[in-house]
Amino acid sequence: MAHEIILHNFATSPFSEKVRLVFGIKGLAWRSVEIPSMLPKPDVIPLTGGYRKTPVMQIGGDIFCDSQIIIREIERRFPTPSVLPHGRGLPYGLGFWTDRPFFMASVPIIFGEIGHMVPEAFKKDREAMSPNGFSTEAMKSAAPFMRDQWRAHAAFVADQLEDGRAFLQGEKPTLADIQCHMNLWFMKNAVPQITESLLKEFPKVEAWFGRVNTIGHGKPTPMDSKEALAIAKKAAPEAKSASDPFEPNGRKPGDKVKVFADDYGRDAIAGEIVFTNAHEIAILRHDPQVGDIIVHFPRAGFVVTPG
Repeated sequence: MAHEIILHNFATSPFSEKVRLVFGIKGLAWRSVEIPSMLPKPDVIPLTGGYRKTPVMQIGGDIFCDSQIIIREIERRFPTPSVLPHGRGLPYGLGFWTDRPFFMASVPIIFGEIGHMVPEAFKKDREAMSPNGFSTEAMKSAAPFMRDQWRAHAAFVADQLEDGRAFLQGEKPTLADIQCHMNLWFMKNAVPQITESLLKEFPKVEAWFGRVNTIGHGKPTPMDSKEALAIAKKAAPEAKSASDPFEPNGRKPGDKVKVFADDYGRDAIAGEIVFTNAHEIAILRHDPQVGDIIVHFPRAGFVVTPG
């Protein structure tokens, strides 16, 4: 049977917004499970085995962690209309720029400005996720430098739009637009006055941002988290065991491994390899609440160690 797409997300998550816009371009129907922005996440951890970042996509008994692999899977399952009409590789590389240096400029600007309003529980949660801590005072001190950096990143987008094109790769939105939209969306929602000031010299970026916002999120309907757990428990995962002849470290199906992000939120998820390839690793794990499930991670940006 065909299973519904379930996205475990929360409204203010910038990485979730990427996925929601992909749904919008493709006009997809999907179920939205609203999850907490911090631990505890009692109805997420049984699915992921400890992965705490947002979003997480569930299709039956297959769980996809990280927006990179989520978007890749959506494109695989629903190739038309494509979010990659001009090539399938570079937009994912562009995501590494937007997710890391551009995002890491946005975070100190935001929390340096609103840190005094952030609940202590949220600060402690992000501190546990971040290898360098989560000091809003330190971010406030770093904010002037980061505004310089953010302006430079925004100028890259402005330069691409200089010839008057509607979207970054032409007249229709693609994954490139979604990648670059994320940090502007995050900043505009959190610190609109600062963002307006930083974008004042880039009117074409402002106009482009408005066009991306009109894409929408497809056709979401809410789902209770307990229903999502019940679906996972009843479903058989779709992913099949497969050997990888080019696996650089000789890993093979059945090997016990741990997988974790290499930047922040480095909680390790243990399981047995189902398959690997250049883009993805899928591991089988068991949880009493959901039974056997297969959890999928990207290879780029994730560490795999013997488990």
